[in-house]
Amino acid sequence: MTIQIYNTLSRTKEDFETIEPQQVRMYVCGPTVYDKAHVGHAMSVLVFDIIRRYLQYRGYHVRHIMNYTDVDDKIINKANQMGIDPFELAETYIQEFKHHLADLNILPATYYPRATDEITHIIQMVQSLIDKGHAYQAGGDVYFFVSSDDDYGKLSGRKIEDMQSGFRIDVDQRKETPMDFALWKGSKPGEPSWDSPWGPGRPGWHIECSAMSLHHLGEQIDIHGGGNDLVFPHHENEIAQTESLTGKSFARYWVHNGMLQLSGEKMSKSLGNLVTIDDFLAENEADVLRMMILNSSYRSPLTFSDETIGHARRALDRLRSALRPSSPDAHDAGAQELQEIMQTARHRFIETMDDDFNTAGALGHLFDFVRAINQARDAGVDDQGLQPAQALLLELTSVLGLQLDQQPASKAGVAEPFVDLLVSIRTQLRSQKLWALSDQIRDQLADLDVLLEDSKSGTTWRWK
Repeated sequence: MTIQIYNTLSRTKEDFETIEPQQVRMYVCGPTVYDKAHVGHAMSVLVFDIIRRYLQYRGYHVRHIMNYTDVDDKIINKANQMGIDPFELAETYIQEFKHHLADLNILPATYYPRATDEITHIIQMVQSLIDKGHAYQAGGDVYFFVSSDDDYGKLSGRKIEDMQSGFRIDVDQRKETPMDFALWKGSKPGEPSWDSPWGPGRPGWHIECSAMSLHHLGEQIDIHGGGNDLVFPHHENEIAQTESLTGKSFARYWVHNGMLQLSGEKMSKSLGNLVTIDDFLAENEADVLRMMILNSSYRSPLTFSDETIGHARRALDRLRSALRPSSPDAHDAGAQELQEIMQTARHRFIETMDDDFNTAGALGHLFDFVRAINQARDAGVDDQGLQPAQALLLELTSVLGLQLDQQPASKAGVAEPFVDLLVSIRTQLRSQKLWALSDQIRDQLADLDVLLEDSKSGTTWRWK
């Protein structure tokens, strides 16, 4: 089976063929670190974590680069407002974001380059673009000459003439054309700067990612990823400057995730309609957010609401229900049938994920598998018969980054002995036919997300 991947550049699904056999070079645009990260940022890193995990499951070695933009107008402005050093501000949020990545069970990237560590490579790239006639100096600034790139706009589908006709008179009269964008910005009072052939200054936003990708992955990569809000102008400009420099196709596949939306609008700091990652994790386990993303197409917008959060929680509970042990009086009947279902589950999971990482469809097959496991338990299959199927379920869900075998922190630890004690007391009450009291214990435990299951062999319990 061949993996199919949707390419924003061609707007079609294509067979996934890497530059080197079984080797994937993947660059994903990371955050600009000037404020607390929100769940919209988490959506992007979760999407590409899922893609990476699946590619590795299918036998690929993935070299994954995710950058930090640690010098930018937003960082400088925020630092000036707070009266602190911009580098100190950026470092604070980089360290905070690293903790978020661990909390969300994101596989560590191969490397996390920072713009400020790549200044030498950026300057070399800008100078080469000037030498090739694709960029020009204007005072202390350097601009990319958009008209020098014959196929500018191929990613977004925009035409230069249409874009330029929509511009008002440009405030910077030094530009050759309004569409030209900054590769290097001359320094201003109170801003960080580095020496360059054009005077002290700092890099423009777009050149940073091109330089980091070239440095750490080479002239051509397999996957370039990010949110679909980066298609234009960021990724369009990355293509223009990189391919103008190398004369080669930059990325084989451009992969973009949809935006997380709150009240029908993209979640962003500028709109002020965000939920921080800290706020979300204070109320939910990390797998809830991952499940929200898995339940939809990664390319589509995702609505963030109490309803979608609740749906994700119930879906996790449903998956975890298959991990319950057998009843004490179980026997081995039906284990062979379960083994046959396992083969089907694995095949359908891979077949569906091969279709552009269709996680929602793959989850559908996993829920069918869960149903089969639970039916086998109800039919009396013992732990020896259940455990291979449960192991496969854990294997496939871990490919998606879920941690089903880990209970939320609020439900673990010291609470379990007390639940055992209450179940024991309830058993005694039932033996004395004190049904009202036993039902009261059952109902109050249910309010605490503890589900009791009575059978001929006794009472067992599990977290909802």
